[in-house]
Amino acid sequence: MVRQLLRFGIVGAGNTALSFTTYTLLLALRTPYVLAAAIAFFAGAVNGYVLNRRWTFAARDAWRARIAYVAVQAAGLVANAVLLWLAVHEAGLGRVAGYLIVIPPITVAMFLANRAWVFRLPRPARVQQERRRHTPVVPPA
Repeated sequence: MVRQLLRFGIVGAGNTALSFTTYTLLLALRTPYVLAAAIAFFAGAVNGYVLNRRWTFAARDAWRARIAYVAVQAAGLVANAVLLWLAVHEAGLGRVAGYLIVIPPITVAMFLANRAWVFRLPRPARVQQERRRHTPVVPPA
């Protein structure tokens, strides 16, 4: 799990750089900040599916995973918009500072959701992985 979290973090950092660049560009183009955040979030989400599926979780590309990923991303998008609005309007943070504060907790929540629900191993693979983890290594006699 530590290796997956590290890889998810690397992918997430790249996605955050992509989404932050998109967000600031859209703000410069006078796009409303909640819409800019949604578009930026989507750009990172598409990139994240491909990289996390292949590299972080080494999962097959299945329709179930795509649908589950869209559901997790939608929940993350709603949480992102609500928390960003609260950070800007209730906490009085700037739009950029609010965005940078909101992204880390959403990233952790999405890692957990992706690991548990979207890219989970099929049951036989999970059982085999658990057996390997708990089987003592005995050197040959």
